[in-house]
Amino acid sequence: MGKQKLTIQDLAVIDFPTDVTRSLALNIMNRHFKHTPNDEKLTIINDVLQNPGNYTGHSTLSILALKLVAKAPPLQTFDTYTLADEPAHFDLFGSKHIELGAVQQMALAMRLPIAVKGALMPDAHAGYGLPIGGVLATRQAVIPYGVGMDIGCRMALSVLDVPGSYIDRHVYELKKALGAETHFGNDGSLDTPQDHAVLDHPDFQRTPLLRKLHGKAVRQLSSSGSGNHFVEFGTITVEAGNRLQLPAGTYGALLSHSGSRSLGANIAQEYTAIAMDRCRLPREAKSLAWLDLDSEAGQEYWLSMNLAGAYAQACHDRIHANLCRALGLSVLHTVENHHNFAWQETLHDGETYIVHRKGATPAAYGDMGIIPGSMTTPGYIVSGKGNEASLNSAAHGAGRQLSRQRAKNSITMSSLRKTLAREKVTLLGGSAEEAPEAYKDIGLVMSSQTTLVNVEGIFHPRVVRMARD
Repeated sequence: MGKQKLTIQDLAVIDFPTDVTRSLALNIMNRHFKHTPNDEKLTIINDVLQNPGNYTGHSTLSILALKLVAKAPPLQTFDTYTLADEPAHFDLFGSKHIELGAVQQMALAMRLPIAVKGALMPDAHAGYGLPIGGVLATRQAVIPYGVGMDIGCRMALSVLDVPGSYIDRHVYELKKALGAETHFGNDGSLDTPQDHAVLDHPDFQRTPLLRKLHGKAVRQLSSSGSGNHFVEFGTITVEAGNRLQLPAGTYGALLSHSGSRSLGANIAQEYTAIAMDRCRLPREAKSLAWLDLDSEAGQEYWLSMNLAGAYAQACHDRIHANLCRALGLSVLHTVENHHNFAWQETLHDGETYIVHRKGATPAAYGDMGIIPGSMTTPGYIVSGKGNEASLNSAAHGAGRQLSRQRAKNSITMSSLRKTLAREKVTLLGGSAEEAPEAYKDIGLVMSSQTTLVNVEGIFHPRVVRMARD
């Protein structure tokens, strides 16, 4: 008989005393009962829950049984919530560039009983749960899909100790290094084992899920995902008096965009399912289910989210270090920021909130960040102005104007190659789904947020690597 894998959704029919025991049961079944039919797995779990004393000496089920014997709280109760009739106020920036679907999604989020403040960035478009480009402040609650599937998706820029002309003179060497030192796609890893202090982080041992995911995190370190993730060389131009504290001029630069890989995706899936199970909302809002940060599950998610963010940063650290080592380059300055994350922040009213930024760049006063365009259009290095209405936030990129499917159906690889040739950009991998025409005009996006950020430098891509279609 083939392998049958239980999912967190399959366990919804069973009442677990805690979220930890649910995770333990799922992990044990999928690791040690791979060839047992799922209905039998559910029967076994139920029997352990009802009679834990019978299993305390079992070779594989004892860990769950002992957890139940040691701590047997009352069965989990569920809370059902209604939405406000009208959404709380939220500000839009660049409203003429934002599709109606994203505005409607944000309005729905602002009807949640935990929603306090909100904003929509000029690159916003519809997503799942909170719209991409949505910023939402809540009190003592975190929405897994307010952070998103790719927890800690982020930007990282290294300004290199070479003039901008170096990039155009060494295209062959840059292509070779990108081919050897980066890996893209939903699976696989680099040929050379990678190491980083984050792999020894004690939080990997704090929950069964994180222990289970550690091995794959080791393998995927220094790799990038698919879609719009990229690693690219280009030039950055800065004017005198910039916050990068660099002399005015044009420098070679390395820019990367990716997140926490399978680690973040699995955390998002696990705790979204738990949130939906515990926080019952009307059908249209169910993906906005939240976890109270005072709950065990909320604390587990918060810990896991922060670990995924640290892991995403580590991936960028290794990508930049590997490429600079291979090319013999040194770094003058770095800028980096998350744009899929939740932070505990004190805002202008003096109150502390959980601020979700799903596809939005932190832009408190003086915060440095990166807002990319597309594979052929400029990206912007910015400093935040600390705008109260935006909840100290800005756009995270140009934002899609065509869905991936629409782009695939309407843009040919032939036309993409012509665009690349015209703009003198070399592309490794990539697809029509990520063509510049699929994105909004980054210039219009930037002109819609002059009250949110100052421009400190402009990046122009020259040699770009992305995942293939």
